[in-house]
Amino acid sequence: MEGLEFPALPEQIDETEWEYQMRRDMQEIVPNVFLGPYCVANKKRLDYLLGHGISHIICIRHPMEANIIKPNFLDRIKYLVLDIIDSPSDNIITFFPQIKQYIDEALQAGGKVLMHGNAGISRSATFMIAYLMETYGQTYRDAFFYVQQKRFCISPNDGFVRQLLEYEPIYLAKFQSRNKNPEASSNGVKRSYDSDMEEDEFENTKRR
Repeated sequence: MEGLEFPALPEQIDETEWEYQMRRDMQEIVPNVFLGPYCVANKKRLDYLLGHGISHIICIRHPMEANIIKPNFLDRIKYLVLDIIDSPSDNIITFFPQIKQYIDEALQAGGKVLMHGNAGISRSATFMIAYLMETYGQTYRDAFFYVQQKRFCISPNDGFVRQLLEYEPIYLAKFQSRNKNPEASSNGVKRSYDSDMEEDEFENTKRR
């Protein structure tokens, strides 16, 4: 963002051509932060996770999936578990600050983070996009395409896209406020967008 100093977003250097089966694997979106499906973190994949240095996992699931999608390695890996419905009406924006804080603290401790939902396509992809927006000062559109270059199958639902668009001025205001007042808290984001936002803006920025 012009006039604001954010860290530079790492240059995309992986030119691997996307193949369908890659949706069942995880991809490193930015250094030490991965996005993928639950199948890479199920109870048979501890060696895989440790082999990639994963120390923290953000597990996102529907409340009814709690007996299926769950933290499997609490004695070896730190978890943040969030029960969120993949619904356009779900208020996902309120979790953005918590996700960023968790990832930042994990990286500062020298860890590596995997963020997964069930398929790694909508909810977890939305959080990854929001993290890139706030960390690197990206617009929704730029952050979306950056993540998609690494994990082509991402597709946040329409309601999540609206909230990501809303988050642009929110995180910028937070960033400016923190610079003026380092003691200011970054928590407590509330939704404020107009549900009747102009359709042309939404249609031009959403990605199915």
